[in-house]
Amino acid sequence: MTDVVTAEKIKACILGHAVGDALGVPVEFVSREELDQNPVTDMRGFGTYPVPAGSWSDDTSMTLCALDSLANGDLDYDEIMRNFGKWYYENAFTPTGETFDVGTTCSFAIENYFAGHLDIDHCGLNGERSNGNGSLMRIIPFVLYAAAKYGTRAFNKLWGIVGGGSAMTHAHARSLIACELYATALSLLLEKPAKGTITVGLGQHRKWNEAGSVEYTFFDRVDGRKLEAMTRDEIKSTGYVVDTLEAALWCVLTTDSYRECVLKAVNLGDDSDTVAAVAGGLAGALYGIGGPNGIPSEWLDKLQRRAYIEALCDKAARAWAAPA
Repeated sequence: MTDVVTAEKIKACILGHAVGDALGVPVEFVSREELDQNPVTDMRGFGTYPVPAGSWSDDTSMTLCALDSLANGDLDYDEIMRNFGKWYYENAFTPTGETFDVGTTCSFAIENYFAGHLDIDHCGLNGERSNGNGSLMRIIPFVLYAAAKYGTRAFNKLWGIVGGGSAMTHAHARSLIACELYATALSLLLEKPAKGTITVGLGQHRKWNEAGSVEYTFFDRVDGRKLEAMTRDEIKSTGYVVDTLEAALWCVLTTDSYRECVLKAVNLGDDSDTVAAVAGGLAGALYGIGGPNGIPSEWLDKLQRRAYIEALCDKAARAWAAPA
């Protein structure tokens, strides 16, 4: 494992993602106008789903499915998909023992693999209308694995691993690009935790991938300087992968602490848990755990199955310490 990807950084990213997810779960699909009247300021229970405070959704469940497999030390997309099956069919990798909030595209892809017997290279959906945020929301373990094994600037390796991780469920080029952009920013944040690093990372991907790609026109606003200048009214928080990526990046770039970032994300409304989870992973890498700007200890104390998540992160750190 590279010296940059430590157990603490793995925990900061995964827990940052999970806490953001848990904050957003009770108000998922609530409108921005309603949240303006009653904003989220702390962990809540129940609401949109009948689960206690600190419960995370499919975003974190599927993230843990991937991390559980990658923590064995190797990249095996089939094994990760088998974990998706355990979550989808058997309620594994859940905060309360019950699977809830399953995305349509993820559902179809999992059923394509298990019921339709399509192989891992063909079970993901590749139509233009299959560009929800269901792969972006679970991509962090692939980024951490690639950075640990090959270094934070091994972009071709990173993009290949992340692209394969997305394509398991979301195989359209737009979803792959969204995951690669996010992955590049996160990978560099592991090395240099500063907001400016995010802008650099987005630029690195654009430098090598923009030319000749029609799909890249959908990401014109995914630029650090452009996003920093945008107002809240210009940001959408829907389940469309480009909207989610823009919203998450905007929340990180226009705030100065983990708490401020994820609350800003949750209170955008609509797909509140996923936007906050995606933003929370970046903010975890940026600010770490605890301290004045890091993930608040009182939120971590309320997170369901925190010890399990941390143990999985420790296992991954040990496994990834082996030479590539």
